[in-house]
Amino acid sequence: MAKYDYFCEKNGRTVEVNHDVNTKLKTWGEVCFVAQISLGDTDALTPVRLSINPAAISIPISNSELKEVGFTKLVKRDDGVYENVTATDGEKRYMKAGDKSSLPHLNKKISS
Repeated sequence: MAKYDYFCEKNGRTVEVNHDVNTKLKTWGEVCFVAQISLGDTDALTPVRLSINPAAISIPISNSELKEVGFTKLVKRDDGVYENVTATDGEKRYMKAGDKSSLPHLNKKISS
């Protein structure tokens, strides 16, 4: 079950509710029923709208943290030359345009 925020313009309230992705709540009464809260003074047929909130993402900040979680970070050093600052054993430190042997080992980092 995913969490969704619904906003009611009439009372200015935003309510967080859990429901499956196929459920579409359209009225204040539906939101209150799913959230198990009181209607208050707002009419049950008052329309609500889904509020879209950006997902919180935690991004590692250091190269070693990126390397630990399997990311590859390339930093441009010259025209056609990139340094792999997260190189693991067996990977070349510098990637050069046209040199396939210098590519990062992405197939080793990506698992199914």
